[in-house]
Amino acid sequence: MEPRKPSLPQMGALRRRAISVSGEALVKMGTFSPDQPLPLVIEPLVGDLDLSEWVRNNQELVERRLLEHGAILFRGFDVSDVSRFEEFARVAAPGLVNYVEGSSPRIMLGEKVYTSTEYPPEYFVSMHNELSYAHRWPGKLLFFCAIAPLEGGETPIADSRKVFERLAPEIRERFVEKGVKYVRNLHGDRGAGLSWQTVFETADPVWVEEYCREGEIDFAWKEDGGLWTSQVRPAVATHPRTGERVWFNQVDQWHPSNLGEEVAKALVATTPEEDLPINAYHGDGSPLDPADLEAVRQAYRDVMVAFPWRQGDVLVVDNMLVAHGRMPFKGPRRVMVAMGDTLELQDVGN
Repeated sequence: MEPRKPSLPQMGALRRRAISVSGEALVKMGTFSPDQPLPLVIEPLVGDLDLSEWVRNNQELVERRLLEHGAILFRGFDVSDVSRFEEFARVAAPGLVNYVEGSSPRIMLGEKVYTSTEYPPEYFVSMHNELSYAHRWPGKLLFFCAIAPLEGGETPIADSRKVFERLAPEIRERFVEKGVKYVRNLHGDRGAGLSWQTVFETADPVWVEEYCREGEIDFAWKEDGGLWTSQVRPAVATHPRTGERVWFNQVDQWHPSNLGEEVAKALVATTPEEDLPINAYHGDGSPLDPADLEAVRQAYRDVMVAFPWRQGDVLVVDNMLVAHGRMPFKGPRRVMVAMGDTLELQDVGN
């Protein structure tokens, strides 16, 4: 299922404002504007400061700031290629993980380092928390800009705490009470959407079945070699370290309405609902109200922040506190992502 084209104007450049100098006197910290704490920007004050080493020596500071702001942009450090980024990622988020059960096409570039997405450049990838539909997910996302696009291509971010707060109480409670059901039809080697081999990063059906049982995912193999899956997950979660409630799901992204009214109608007219590559329902199987989903999208738009990528930028995101997406772009763009600090359903409550 393709993401829908953007309906929002391109967000303009944000003004930089320094607000503090670190105790080590090797970096400066600031934000893009006085009233926007997301993201915190950390820049070196010396030309040869090694980012991996600085983070290793200031782990407690980085962790505290990440929980406060939700995202940190490291700008101006000498991170020049995949290997340097991977070195940093292993320091900042020990225990990097593969993109198992992912929902977007990616290319693996290194050991547990991927392209951020392979959707066509003209599309807006809607806001989401990575793998929030899974039974385990990365607590941290780490992005690296190897090639900055000529135009657009930002990775917008949104505070999931603010998204939760902006939703009408009746919408929040409806999702808290019912949860979300995610349904997939994964093809075996050809067809719309992704294959089960790509999603689970294996060609071993026994491994897939064991994974599904562990994650309480209902599954069924299809006669054409494809795989049907269904899982019920909470729509709201409590961050295990801050105790804050966050909007943590991908319900609006999985629903056909994410494609826009015309495309969604055409898709449903040509493909039976039960055969759609992905779909979402309330946890009890009842249909979702498109008005509720549009309210979710509007909440994201209201709090979304975007900044132009610069080559060498590294962005660290707390995957529960902050959602992300991708703006359309022109020209070459190469943004890489690594994921780590695994969390599981039993680690959080709703």
